[in-house]
Amino acid sequence: MKIGITGATGQLGQLVVQKLKDKNPDAKLVALVRNPDKAKPLGIEAKAFDYEQPEALPKALEDIDRLVFISGSEIGKRETQHKNVINAAKQAQVKQIAYTSLLHADTSSMILAPEHLATEKMLQDSGIPHTILRNGWYTENYTAGLKQAVEQGAIIGSAGDGKISSATREDYAEAIAETIINDDHTGKTYELAGDQTFTMQDLAAEVSKQTGKNIEFVNLPEAEYAQKLQEIGLPEGMAKAFASLDYSASKNDLHDESGELARLINRPTTSLSQAVKTGLN
Repeated sequence: MKIGITGATGQLGQLVVQKLKDKNPDAKLVALVRNPDKAKPLGIEAKAFDYEQPEALPKALEDIDRLVFISGSEIGKRETQHKNVINAAKQAQVKQIAYTSLLHADTSSMILAPEHLATEKMLQDSGIPHTILRNGWYTENYTAGLKQAVEQGAIIGSAGDGKISSATREDYAEAIAETIINDDHTGKTYELAGDQTFTMQDLAAEVSKQTGKNIEFVNLPEAEYAQKLQEIGLPEGMAKAFASLDYSASKNDLHDESGELARLINRPTTSLSQAVKTGLN
């Protein structure tokens, strides 16, 4: 079995490669990336794979049996890019695809949802057997900036009292590896989220507990949060997108208690306390 992994040098992709090695040491893995040189540390075959160059994609997928399709990261370009990948997979006769979509993509108010839904429809229309993995937020989205938050004495955002059921990249990577290796998941759509639901106030309380400092959550209007993000160096478009996504969390778009992720990986998802501990170290 030869498995291709798009975005294999990204933070999620690298973990997927490792989980596939752990679960199926005999599988032949291929990193499908823009720059194959960057994939050398992965220790697997690497092929050039640029979503923006549709004419070159079918050849890169020629001998791929199964494809881990990690969605692109460029908001606004994904629908076209994903169409290129799916068309190439069809042309190359890829036998199975696992696609990383968005939690509750069919009902979410998030600006990312329409592109993911369009991709899900393209996969259905392609006739290629596939699994849809509707991933929730990465807990690392919240823990990556904790050291700075501790220095400032506050976590800022626009999520309000929204309930968040995030999981770590490692949790999601394990689920992706499981679904692409085993045939039982073909044709299914999974809503994947962490076992533990928390609010930003809960996050601040956990950080306070672990650091011994009083860390507050300061909720800002979406526009003000976007301005703050620009002030720390984010480009205007990216800052507005991030603030919009955070505001969507206030509407419980990142909340799910189905437990499907834990069942897929056959263990509890990483706890908030453990993720915070990792983020602070």
